[in-house]
Amino acid sequence: MRSAESLAGEEDLRIPQRRKRKVGGGKPGWTDNMARRALKIVSWTSMALASSGFYLYSNKYLDPNDFGAVRIGRAVATTAVISYDYLTSLRSVPYGSEEYVQLKSKIQDLFQSFEDTPLGAASLAQVHKAVLYDGRTVAVKVQHPKVQAQSSKDILLMEVLVGAVKQLFPEFEFMWLVDEAKKNLPLELDFLNEGRNAEKVAEMLKRFGFLKVPRIYWELSTRRVLLMEFVEGGQVNDKVYMEKNQIDVNEISRQLGKMYSEMIFVNGFVHCDPHPGNVLVRKCPGTGKVEIILLDHGLYQILTDEFRLDYCHLWQALIKADMKGVKKYSQRLGAGELYPLFACMLTARSWDSVNKGIGQAPVTANEDVEIRNNAATYLPEISQLLNRVPRQMLLILKTNDLLRSIETSLSTRASASSFLNMSRCCTRALAAHKREQTCSLLKKTQISLGESLSLWQINLHELFLRMRGSWLGNWVFALLYWLSPTPH
Repeated sequence: MRSAESLAGEEDLRIPQRRKRKVGGGKPGWTDNMARRALKIVSWTSMALASSGFYLYSNKYLDPNDFGAVRIGRAVATTAVISYDYLTSLRSVPYGSEEYVQLKSKIQDLFQSFEDTPLGAASLAQVHKAVLYDGRTVAVKVQHPKVQAQSSKDILLMEVLVGAVKQLFPEFEFMWLVDEAKKNLPLELDFLNEGRNAEKVAEMLKRFGFLKVPRIYWELSTRRVLLMEFVEGGQVNDKVYMEKNQIDVNEISRQLGKMYSEMIFVNGFVHCDPHPGNVLVRKCPGTGKVEIILLDHGLYQILTDEFRLDYCHLWQALIKADMKGVKKYSQRLGAGELYPLFACMLTARSWDSVNKGIGQAPVTANEDVEIRNNAATYLPEISQLLNRVPRQMLLILKTNDLLRSIETSLSTRASASSFLNMSRCCTRALAAHKREQTCSLLKKTQISLGESLSLWQINLHELFLRMRGSWLGNWVFALLYWLSPTPH
């Protein structure tokens, strides 16, 4: 899990300037320094969870192999070691048993070849490239042997660290980190659950021809080992790779926005770990068509209908600069009087930009500086807010921040097209809900007509923006301006 930094959104939050608090007559700026120290402590807490590193033992024995850095270092494990773990898991053979020893000599029956060096390694598992005897090239995701047993120790350590932060800084509430870890870590450790998620999202988004989800080979998969189709590509934030392969970064950004808007607003089933290592891009070898490859399906957030619809209304209000709607739906989602902060965290824009309309102007360098300067000062309020909102919101915030990071890398952040895609999905989701709530054919028809009109308006606005951004559009607008009867 790597949730603390992403959820808090320290790097991207923009909020209005305010006077710094003074506590106990301390020197000016003391609170800021304290908050920055706390921010580091919280980051260390999330790093501890992310690396699945240091573990507490009741017998006071510490095995060097239990440190996260050492476990990740084992990414260079030999083919034999990884394959033995795979085979025993596949056939449910007890480790160290006589049958286990016998199976070691038959490991060649499983793979024609198995690359020693992993394609990637993380705290929970590593992935190797292999070839089956039927010629299929596959990716083999193998869970580190001790992870299952040590996950409870991870959470215990996290509870201790979060408790220490609470003792040092009573204003900060981060126990939700522990609650989320307890809920999500067991799901991430079950690779069969990951396989089911992959198939579900592939079916759910099958209308997007640009999306590629690797096929799962169930006959060779277990809770600790996942065998899937091998697919290559460049990381989604690698602009050099995209330029080399003539892949349009703006198109990739638009497609990524479409995909996640569909997940969040329409389906309520959200892939919550879209970091660049899990989102690849390529040109399909057979067709030359550009594809987005979505990997690592262990962590998904299922949204309730009530939450999803409120979230739709909130984003519509944010896009339209409807401040009454922003306040109403932020408060329905648990933000209370901190709704301005909540709006800034969701959009990664300043409060001034939220009031003017987040689609009206791109993010500026000054806005970025403003948010970085204010993040530490508002850390207590951020922690309070994260402790208030529904648990569903936490992984959504993390997902937003990861997507925003990708957009920043591609220099496509806060483009108008991303907001238009969100508007389309919100319109469709709310219309579908209204149709479900009525039995009247007339009302359903009226709702569908209203939906079509709204989508037509969004399409027309998008066409206008594209024309304005093209050389032909600029020429046409210049000509119309020159021909207009008003004085120039």
